[in-house]
Amino acid sequence: MIEKDHPGGRVSDGVFKYEPGQLPVTLEEEGVVADDRHVELHRGLKARHITMIAIGGAIGTGLIIGTGSALEKAGPGAILISYSFVGFIVYLVMCALGEMAAWLPLPSGFTGYAVRFCDPALGFALGWTYWFKYIIVTPNQLTAGALVISFWIDRDRVNAGVWITVFLVLIVSINYFGVRFFGEFEFWLSSFKVIVIIGLILLSFILMLGGGPDHDRKGFRYWKDPGAFNTYIDDGAPGRFYAFWATMVTATFAYLGTELVGVTVGEAQNPRKTIPRAIKLTFYRILFFYVLSVFLLGTLVPYNSDELVFANNASSSASASPFVVAIKLSGIPVLPHIINACILAFVFSAANSDLYIATRTIYGLAREGKAPSFLARTDSRGVPVYALGLCALFALLAYMNVSSDSKTVFGYFVNLVTIFGLLTWISILVTHIFFVRARKAQNVPTTSMAYTAPLGVAGSYGALVFCIIISLTKNYDVFTHNPKWGDFDYKTFITAYLGIPLYIILIFGYKIVTKCKTVDPYTADLWSGKDEIDREEQEYLARKAAEHGELNGRNWFYRTFVSWLF
Repeated sequence: MIEKDHPGGRVSDGVFKYEPGQLPVTLEEEGVVADDRHVELHRGLKARHITMIAIGGAIGTGLIIGTGSALEKAGPGAILISYSFVGFIVYLVMCALGEMAAWLPLPSGFTGYAVRFCDPALGFALGWTYWFKYIIVTPNQLTAGALVISFWIDRDRVNAGVWITVFLVLIVSINYFGVRFFGEFEFWLSSFKVIVIIGLILLSFILMLGGGPDHDRKGFRYWKDPGAFNTYIDDGAPGRFYAFWATMVTATFAYLGTELVGVTVGEAQNPRKTIPRAIKLTFYRILFFYVLSVFLLGTLVPYNSDELVFANNASSSASASPFVVAIKLSGIPVLPHIINACILAFVFSAANSDLYIATRTIYGLAREGKAPSFLARTDSRGVPVYALGLCALFALLAYMNVSSDSKTVFGYFVNLVTIFGLLTWISILVTHIFFVRARKAQNVPTTSMAYTAPLGVAGSYGALVFCIIISLTKNYDVFTHNPKWGDFDYKTFITAYLGIPLYIILIFGYKIVTKCKTVDPYTADLWSGKDEIDREEQEYLARKAAEHGELNGRNWFYRTFVSWLF
């Protein structure tokens, strides 16, 4: 019998046992403040809300617009490989997150897991870098919305600041009305996004088989001429590899945001079931929406198309979408305007969910004592109003883009967002590795887990290696000294890699100030708050059992034939 004391319980035979009435020293760190009045979120997100927020976060302008630049740069074969590979990495990240979220759905999300299972300093750095990402992305999405409208109304006629103001007021209002309203709104908006993508995939398939006005059966013609792989920076095999690796970065940017479902766990009903389900289905969504889309796109648009070059030099509107290029090449009129309206809905949904995630992230940091405590205050509907107000103020950065000169500066901010997103994935994977170590050290049986990652810790290690490689080579082209590409681009270099030293400074700065230590797997707190979640789950299941029979047939149809996609 091996026993030793630990704040809040004892470790007996390698198993941490939580003693009632005892509070862990790190309770504040783990997302529970001493006075929990007016700081609690409400579990108002239903299963369908969670699943649609998950897929909505994975479908954005990166897919419907960003694939054009990747296709022009690398060719159809390269983007098919890169989007498939990065999609598999994203799936591994989501599985790692799902295992922890299903065990203990913390209101502070994955920052709370980093604090509990790995190192408080990692939780601090992860929380702040994730917040940085979303306070930059939100105003960028607002600006993109104004640019989309410029497809119809020229910026000289109506100033972009007018549209930015309209969008900002709308998304702040939607977030202010409570999580139930937000969840319902995002459910229908994300459903619309899914329908649009399905429509574009079907249209692309029909055009590929010659069903367009030109009746041209394209098939795999463009895979042969001009070819499946383009060159970038250099010629021959090195150039094809450079092009392929450049699309790895593009694919990563397109997938950023998939992990946002981990932030919703504090407001999810029956999270033990809804979170794993949303994450497990991510694999099929990636396969259907991303891989199939880029595959069909590569059959419709040659990478050397003049229309594609024009699209990639255009603003973020329908003219920048490779799907619109495919439609133009097939001779279909009017449809570009419809696609532009759909893109506007995509951008608005992204801005809405980005503000939500920014608000919940700074709220979680405040709950952990890593941000001013007033940001953890919520109103009677469970909305962290002060956190929402702060994030809305940062959204005012969108007005920088009213000046054409500041677009370039803000483009650098977007470059910074990508590295923050990669650092988030790295942090989640590291935390999962430590979580698995802790539950093995404390003899937590796998059978007691609501969900486990299919590839286990090996999958997290593999994904971690590739995320680190992509992070370090994210903007490798700034190091190439080819006369065709000009001199060293120090501005791009700074914005591309500034996130890495900032992340390291946050980790070690926090460790120096607080003198915190890496969590011992034998004493990692796997249990605090779990009994409360178990009780909430039982109450929820009992309530649903009482409502048994209502819409049962329709629910069966939805679960069997529809839910895997939605």
